[in-house]
Amino acid sequence: MSTRLVQILHEEYGRRVALVNESELHLLSTYRSIYKLALAAIETCTPLGELLSTDLSGIVLNYDEVYSLKSAWRFLPSFDHPEVLSACHVSGCANAHTGSREGRPIAPPWFAKGNGAHLRAHGEALTIPKFAAGGAEEIELAGIWVIAPDGFPFLVGLTPGNEFCDPAIEAADPRMRSHGKLRTCAIGPEIAIDGEFSDVHGSVRIERSDEVVWSREVKTGTPTTQFSLNEVAESLFRYDAHRIPGDAYVHYLGGSVCRYNEGIRMEPGDHVTIEWNGFGRPLRNVIARE
Repeated sequence: MSTRLVQILHEEYGRRVALVNESELHLLSTYRSIYKLALAAIETCTPLGELLSTDLSGIVLNYDEVYSLKSAWRFLPSFDHPEVLSACHVSGCANAHTGSREGRPIAPPWFAKGNGAHLRAHGEALTIPKFAAGGAEEIELAGIWVIAPDGFPFLVGLTPGNEFCDPAIEAADPRMRSHGKLRTCAIGPEIAIDGEFSDVHGSVRIERSDEVVWSREVKTGTPTTQFSLNEVAESLFRYDAHRIPGDAYVHYLGGSVCRYNEGIRMEPGDHVTIEWNGFGRPLRNVIARE
């Protein structure tokens, strides 16, 4: 298993970062966000794992209790910019899973999805706006980067993601595809700081009134996607405006299945659960409509 972290929040104690150790969460002492931890690693040229191992506070929480959403702690997105929402850019790969790397474009196509204001955590709702035509889950992993002072994109890690979107608006009018991507989306609950984007297997299920109405086995990673993680980064960060020091990036790496394509429509109250082997506990969100 990879080295995994969570970000959690308490009304009295504020936000904290914790190292996952099976059924325990070991709180860090100095670093209250993974963003700040990444900046410190860049500044000191210290590997993330080594840096966090010297910052354990000795305070341990019961992970089962926190994960069940019944404790005073709640989850934050597994990564964010703790001070400036607009400095965390959210984007994603387009048409990443085709089953073949032959005939692919020169660079991975991608789309903008918004900023940190769109990010939701494990246990939070993904919202279908009043004006939307619908909503659908997108089962993916997301790459997390922070731009170093020299403009170099520093890869923080990989995290499970639900790139929630509105495919119905695109189906009605293909010109509206970009509008259908501007939706709330989820990442977490854990981020793997040394996870590999290679032959990753997982699963997704949709529950309605405690009944599983749809489920699939899924996979992602370099053998499945058209592009490697390095190729995705080269495409995304080729632009000067995407290499502003201190900016953060959450980039969804593409999904292969979606129940919308099978004629099943999302309803308020549905729960979406996404799990990737090696990336910690499942990400679970409820669907809501304004």
